[in-house]
Amino acid sequence: MILYHHPLSSYCWKVLIAFYENGTPFTPKRLDAAGAAEEWQALWSIGRFPVLRDPVRDTTVAEASIIIEYLARHEPGTFRPIPADPDAALEVRLMDRLFDNYVMTPMQTLVTDRLRPEDQRDPLGAVQAQELLAKSYALLDARIAEREWAAGGSFSLADCAALPALFYADRIVPLRDSHPALGTYLARLEARPSVARVLAEKEPWWHLFPFARE
Repeated sequence: MILYHHPLSSYCWKVLIAFYENGTPFTPKRLDAAGAAEEWQALWSIGRFPVLRDPVRDTTVAEASIIIEYLARHEPGTFRPIPADPDAALEVRLMDRLFDNYVMTPMQTLVTDRLRPEDQRDPLGAVQAQELLAKSYALLDARIAEREWAAGGSFSLADCAALPALFYADRIVPLRDSHPALGTYLARLEARPSVARVLAEKEPWWHLFPFARE
């Protein structure tokens, strides 16, 4: 399998965590490497990443959550991202959507706004994104308070989504002091070997993140 990715991309982190959890071998193709961007765009013209290419099955897979489910279906290993129990599976998918839609999306709105020239920024959009993050932190803090992992007692797809969303969001709108359950959970995530590996791999590019020094 070939994974087209970038070490600073939050959605790429989500997929990388799943690969490292499962111990599945793959060929990483960083999008700033020679020729990789052209290959990726030929595979997925919409221009979003990560993208997985499975030459054995002649299949191209996009969207982080779908890539992780594809991995579980075709390369089953020690990591089960979606539980077999249907109700537990729904909770995992719900938490995955909460992290992606209500933490990752407003976080990315704030990053994108910071990267714009100052006279082209969107102050109202930034305020709205911060308000959504505040609501999301409160909801997730309450929901996760009695859990070890995002959807219960087992590490899952939801935790793959949680780490990049919370890690980046915490750099922009800090959460650890105001939402102790969420902060404790984030620390637990950061200590997990698959996550620690992803965080270490980002270091050569971390200075490019606009909030890295704040």
